Amino acid sequence: MIPAFLSFSVFFFLLSSSAILPVFSRSTLPSDPCDAANQPDRRTLRADQITVLINGYSEFRIPLLQLIAATYSASPLVSSVVVLWGNPATPAQTLAQLAHNLTLSSFGPSTISLHRQHSDSLNSRFLPLPSINTRAVLIIDDDVEVDARSFEFAFRIWQSNAKRLIGFFVRSHDIDLSTKKWIYTVHPERYSIVLTKFMILDRRYLFDYSCSSGEAMHRMRGIVDEMRNCEDILMNFVVADRTNAAPLLVGAQKVRDWGDARNDASSIDGRWSSGLNAGKARSMVRKVGLSSRGVEHRKRRGECITRFHKVLGRMPLRYGYGKLVNSVGEQGLCMKGGRLVFCDQQ
Repeated sequence: MIPAFLSFSVFFFLLSSSAILPVFSRSTLPSDPCDAANQPDRRTLRADQITVLINGYSEFRIPLLQLIAATYSASPLVSSVVVLWGNPATPAQTLAQLAHNLTLSSFGPSTISLHRQHSDSLNSRFLPLPSINTRAVLIIDDDVEVDARSFEFAFRIWQSNAKRLIGFFVRSHDIDLSTKKWIYTVHPERYSIVLTKFMILDRRYLFDYSCSSGEAMHRMRGIVDEMRNCEDILMNFVVADRTNAAPLLVGAQKVRDWGDARNDASSIDGRWSSGLNAGKARSMVRKVGLSSRGVEHRKRRGECITRFHKVLGRMPLRYGYGKLVNSVGEQGLCMKGGRLVFCDQQ
């Protein structure tokens, strides 16, 4: 998916380049993306390609973000890549450099652009930008690398299930009978929530999420801002409420989640360093990913589910029970070399 000649040194060279190009910002876009007049005719949207929206916030992750953006831009399935920068405190000079580097990082026919969000609201990652000219949209974080085959497979699955959310990372809701409150958890046999680490959805859901003028959506978006969390859960609420269907979990071959706190700190390589010493880099990557595994994080997300349910007056989330895989291997086990392995394993 990424050109074979591309090395990490290229990205560090780009990062240190002194040339500057303008930053893509909301000021270059229509003032109100929720105005229907600013939205493209749905009949003109491409069905054979996908738009990739990468959420960016930490300057520390910029080298990895550039690598991920370049990887997707090299795919013939991608129409464009948009980096949504959600940290208002980032210096304009840094963003100007990043915009230039992203332009140089594009090795395929699709463009890479930088869009500076007007605020740090997590709701902003679901704005229906008028520049999105495809029906399918991929929402991803800036710390997840996906192999080309898995990405293509997930997109093909979405094309056959365009009303549903598709993803590699899932969680579940459940009820705590002792407290009579909803909880956010992981079940080995079922799921109901697709995470925005990798989420494919129909473009229309961006509009539903961001532009619904109903009191319930207004209050639920307010909960996301208050909690500074749970925008992905709310998107799952929006889609499930519209479709009355569970999301679909897709099996992936090679997905690296750099932000997961379960990573061995010694595995953090130069892509994270960006001029930092190894100890500093390891410390920062752990800090970045720690909340995703913490008890307090799960508690807060359970609170979000409870509050969304209360505002909406119903529980739209539905459980899914299977995983779609790209190939089915041998199920039988054979003894080879003194070990019990799948019979088709060499």
